[in-house]
Amino acid sequence: MAKRPMVHIDEDLCTGCGDCVPSCAEGAIQIIDGKAKLMADNLCDGLGACLGDCPEGAITIVEREADEFDEQAVEAHLSGLQTGSGKAPAEKPAAPTARAGMPAGGCPGARMFSFDDPPAAPAAAPAKGVGAPSALRQWPVQLHLVSPTAPYFEGADVLLAADCTAFAMGDFHGKHLQGRALAVACPKLDHDQEVYLQKLVAMIDQSKINTLTVMVMEVPCCAGLVQLAAQAVSGAGRKVPLKKITVGVRGDVIGEEWL
Repeated sequence: MAKRPMVHIDEDLCTGCGDCVPSCAEGAIQIIDGKAKLMADNLCDGLGACLGDCPEGAITIVEREADEFDEQAVEAHLSGLQTGSGKAPAEKPAAPTARAGMPAGGCPGARMFSFDDPPAAPAAAPAKGVGAPSALRQWPVQLHLVSPTAPYFEGADVLLAADCTAFAMGDFHGKHLQGRALAVACPKLDHDQEVYLQKLVAMIDQSKINTLTVMVMEVPCCAGLVQLAAQAVSGAGRKVPLKKITVGVRGDVIGEEWL
């Protein structure tokens, strides 16, 4: 047992609203007797995806003695929540699919999925009534919700995209997302960006991502996301290539450079 960052819940401030529960992809937080509880130290990665979702400020990150984070224990815990048993299964559970049951007390929007490789974008325009194929490889995608050590980040080329980019670009999936793991964030509106920095560093050092591409709009407020990515690359123990793509407000790429 060693000191490491851990989620701490102040029960005096907690109202039991449950907003923090779906933010924890590991299911480490549950509502018990009207209060949010950390179920076990080894279920908490200490990265604080739940921090910004507590309206009362009852959740903080503290440095304390704790068991190491255990991904196998997380899988067993999630499986127990699905079956309602709350106990570890006899065998390691299969990877969840998009039709798997959701954890009790949680939200489907925060459940982790890895998708099959999507089909390549068609050369010709799709027939009327047929949508272009999605290149998304995983869920969730919001940086507060993703686990930086999720399987889909291991050795991956990662696209860190400002929220507005996918709406501005008509070819976002076919040209830019294809073959990449995704995280999205807004440098102007998102809170607790120190958590973002910790997650990006963990992707580099623990998941050993291959490259990091940050895609931003040309508007000034997007510069913060580039700075965050550069800070993560600089502070990580490993070195990875960092690329910046700047998108115009009409959806055209107006600049690409390796930083």
